[in-house]
Amino acid sequence: MAQVPKVRLAGGLEICRILNGMWQVSGAHGPVDHPKAVQAMQAYIDAGLTTFDMADIYGPAEEIFGHFNSQLKSKPSCDAAPPLQGLTKWVPRPGPMDRKVVEKALQRSMARMQVDSLDCVQFHWWDYSDNRYLQALGHLSDLQQDGLIRELALTNFDTQRLEEITNKGIRISSNQVQCLLPHSLICLPHLSLAFSLA
Repeated sequence: MAQVPKVRLAGGLEICRILNGMWQVSGAHGPVDHPKAVQAMQAYIDAGLTTFDMADIYGPAEEIFGHFNSQLKSKPSCDAAPPLQGLTKWVPRPGPMDRKVVEKALQRSMARMQVDSLDCVQFHWWDYSDNRYLQALGHLSDLQQDGLIRELALTNFDTQRLEEITNKGIRISSNQVQCLLPHSLICLPHLSLAFSLA
């Protein structure tokens, strides 16, 4: 297996610097053959790419990861596979954010991914004028303390909200931001704050 550079997140999870994005299996690009998608994941492992990035809203991505993860775990010990890292996003619809809502979402992802806890939950929120994202993150932080989540992260949060969240004492491992090379100057303030949190 090839060696891919890794990075350690704030909570200790070691991930590849290059992630396998699973948006392509969401179905938005056409029908997905699930068995072929599961089978194709082995090539990434063989190349040393053991970190997969998915979301609850990426169609069957979590289930495909779960089937592959289950297959790897069922191999005889002499064929021991390297550990996988599953980073999933939780993208809730606006609404109440009590602990039950948050825990139910995590349990659904855990069942789909066939894991007992989540390596990393990357939280995304659509509308900053609805500040219930703070309630959701508070519950996610509590569930992290309970052992359901190893790393708590964000997706596409701006600098103002990231500072607000961390000032509330919520520990964030990373903030995955969309950044295109031509727009790199726009992304720099977000990236610099994200790196200062690590």
